[in-house]
Amino acid sequence: MKEDLHILLQRALQSLEGSLRSGPVDPQLIVLDRARDSAHGDFASNIAMRLAKAAGKPPRAIAEAIIAALPASPIVERVEVAGAGFINFFLAKDLYARELVRIHEQGEAYGRHRPEHPRKVLLEFVSANPTGPMHVGHGRQAAFGDALGNVLAAAGDVVTREYYINDAGRQTEILAVSVWVRYLEACGEVLKFPENGYRGDYIRPVAHALHQREGNALRHPVTTVFEGLPADAPEGDKEKHIDALIARCRTLIGEPAWERVLESSIAAMLAEIRDDLDGYGVHYDNWISERAFTQGGAVDRALERLRAKDLLYVKDGAEWFKATQFGDDEDRVVVRENGVKTYFASDIAYHLDKRERGFDLLIDVLGADHHGYVTRVRGGLQAFGHSGDCLEAPLIQLVALFRNGVKMSMGKREANFVTLRQLREEVGNDACRIFYLMRSNDQSLDFDLDLAKSKSNENPVFYVQYAHARVASVMKELAVRGMEYDAENARQIVLDRGASLLAGPQAEAMLSCVSRYPEVIRQSATQRAPHALVHYLRELATTLHAFYNAERVLVPETEIRSARVYALLAVQQVLRNGLEVLGVSAPESM
Repeated sequence: MKEDLHILLQRALQSLEGSLRSGPVDPQLIVLDRARDSAHGDFASNIAMRLAKAAGKPPRAIAEAIIAALPASPIVERVEVAGAGFINFFLAKDLYARELVRIHEQGEAYGRHRPEHPRKVLLEFVSANPTGPMHVGHGRQAAFGDALGNVLAAAGDVVTREYYINDAGRQTEILAVSVWVRYLEACGEVLKFPENGYRGDYIRPVAHALHQREGNALRHPVTTVFEGLPADAPEGDKEKHIDALIARCRTLIGEPAWERVLESSIAAMLAEIRDDLDGYGVHYDNWISERAFTQGGAVDRALERLRAKDLLYVKDGAEWFKATQFGDDEDRVVVRENGVKTYFASDIAYHLDKRERGFDLLIDVLGADHHGYVTRVRGGLQAFGHSGDCLEAPLIQLVALFRNGVKMSMGKREANFVTLRQLREEVGNDACRIFYLMRSNDQSLDFDLDLAKSKSNENPVFYVQYAHARVASVMKELAVRGMEYDAENARQIVLDRGASLLAGPQAEAMLSCVSRYPEVIRQSATQRAPHALVHYLRELATTLHAFYNAERVLVPETEIRSARVYALLAVQQVLRNGLEVLGVSAPESM
């Protein structure tokens, strides 16, 4: 509906171009909002006021000219000028009835847009270090990223989901040495585990598997392992200690064995991550290994191209990218004094690779600690002639778990964190998804475990799913009573008399709300805001419950019964469509 009105306004403005202002009116200027008061119509636009200054005319005069130029449309009953120059649209009374028919006809496709030239989007999300199980923070990133991908696809984009495996950095080396130390314990050595190692019990099965494969071949006495190393915390520096321990391990067991420990440790953690994501219903098209990407020469090639453009320079033994030329507040190191390439160098090469694979829009879903990341990487893309606007990076704020009103403490290194799997097993996938998506990604989230498990109207998962199941219950009761309901006959009844048969405040609120679904999909995609869809589904469920409580559905009168059932089935279809976009089930019974 909103789209149709937007097109009508565009056509009217096109016909008035010469008299209003020079050049065509940017469609972005045309804003349509739902009227808060039905006395002011269904939609309102302030386009006349936005054009007044450039046109040199009073807003009311412009509004009257626009109304006169509007093409005739069966969806509009009348259009009025209000106040200083608002254009108020009153929709045809049978429009909502026709929208119900459209919902039935389109079914699962209702609300999905099919543009002539779809945009290719590469969506990277989660991309957690393969150093341990997924935790509740990763769960929020996964829920947001997957729902955003679904919303964008529903809005007409072609979406590719990608996971970038951060398997080339120091954290994976700390993982490997943590596994090796636990391996030494499995060999019978008694030692103090490093403070900066990964202390979780999930390390032990990986170490035991290593012991089964290698036997005692990688065993060395504790005195040999720790002799001469910098002191560990609390007496010493835990960072220096763990780095020295990594170097000692590589020396003692040799590089080939070190690579085996490293690769098997990463593989074990990655298998856990894949299993967690699969169980969560999150699936990827591509898994990209940073190690393979780097070893394949992509980073070296990107840096060589930057050198050829004179965008790198040497200072203090390091090589720097001229990032300030592209809006950054300082230049950035890409190769350190020791010849090791920085993460930023890899990021430039990886995002260049994304663009050169033909994607129009790159979206990186990142943790809250990645402030300033976008400016740096956009600069890298601009250095190769790409627009910086092709990259977006929504940040996901932190999650706090609450049980019995008390905040739970969590820390990955200390091994007292709650895993995503534990959370899913306790509250279920559906509750995880909805609770993670209830708030905007840029707001911190308090996850109430007790509420997520409750069967009450305060639980949004239960409330929305119950609305869907309630319609299924009506259909079962219809069959039990032997009452007649013919879908084609109901369709004709709604087309002929829907405006009168589905009158009343509760029915009108429900029909108005259900018709907004295509707008909400487009809004959620444009604003990168899956939470807007969650809020909409709660609102739609509220209108359904209110209608059900106010009106008997299974009445003796065939026409009234048919119209009401037809309307409920349409709302159920939209609830199901919306829940599917969010990755949430739509049960028939509860």
